[in-house]
Amino acid sequence: MAEFRDGDPTGVPPGFQHWGSIGSYRLLRRLGAGGMGHVYLARSDRGRMVAVKLVREELAALEEFRERFRQEVASARRVGGYWTAPVLDADTEAPVPWVATGYVAGPSLQQVVGHDHGALPERSVRTLAAGLAHALQDIHAAGIVHRDLKPSNVLITIDGPRVIDFGIARAMETVTEGGLTRTGALVGSPGFMAPEQVRGDPITPACDVFCLGSVLVYAATGNLPFGTAHSGVHALMFRIAQEEPDLDGVPEGIADLVRDCLKKDPAARPALDEVLERTGARDTVAEGRSRDPWLPGALVAQLGRHAVRLLDTENPPGPTAAANGSAPAAGAGPYPSPDAKPAPPPGREPDAPTPA
Repeated sequence: MAEFRDGDPTGVPPGFQHWGSIGSYRLLRRLGAGGMGHVYLARSDRGRMVAVKLVREELAALEEFRERFRQEVASARRVGGYWTAPVLDADTEAPVPWVATGYVAGPSLQQVVGHDHGALPERSVRTLAAGLAHALQDIHAAGIVHRDLKPSNVLITIDGPRVIDFGIARAMETVTEGGLTRTGALVGSPGFMAPEQVRGDPITPACDVFCLGSVLVYAATGNLPFGTAHSGVHALMFRIAQEEPDLDGVPEGIADLVRDCLKKDPAARPALDEVLERTGARDTVAEGRSRDPWLPGALVAQLGRHAVRLLDTENPPGPTAAANGSAPAAGAGPYPSPDAKPAPPPGREPDAPTPA
């Protein structure tokens, strides 16, 4: 599934006669778009910031996708805990199906490492690993394998990381480029896939442990353990399936844990309980909160500034109308870009965002 990008200037989804709201939630701005659809920041009538993700029209027309989407949304609603963005509401039967999760006011790990700060110190990576292990335990307890754990699906907050988009990757696996379906379709993000995903083998929760290892390498070094796709996606997938990871730059204190998470054999990877113990951070996090500051001071200050900016976001002017007669929605999504534009009226593209 393609990642959502801040400020992606995509068109207004079909089915909106007026731009303004979904149920009782006022749309404020477009957060991005990707292979799944569009995602929007919104505010409830009580002032809560939410986000709503709408499925693309071509996917909504495929009954196979809708059926899998229904199943995955129902499963995702059962995920509890403090380390995920909870699914709050959905309408899988609407002409434009949507799913809404609790809004997480934080940038993605990809944004933090790739643009804002660079590689994180070892203490931050240990707390990140503990939070992600907690999140995956909650996701797996609901009978879900994430399958697409990657830096853009990990949001960073002052209290710790949060995981989003769990369960959506399995719905996407029913769709191929030709609009057809097949069992075991390749789903995932090159560079953050497990060998069994590359080979088309059965997927188990151990798949997410491998992806966790890849995410930790990226957080600690800014690099991917098997390189990039610049030499070709197939070459990258071969390295994932056959070659040893490059752990150069990974702090010595967590290198063994990361290496074990990246074992080719799913059965040889540590269980999440063991991962949590080996992070050495089990006691530094409690009830979804890091007890001590876990991020460098500059990042903490950045998160504070963005929180203030979020509170200053105003409702855009214009008429309000329910989308497709759907019930009130609530939602979650990626961190809004400071340059993100208010939602445009139908038929008009927003101005292109200013490059960061």
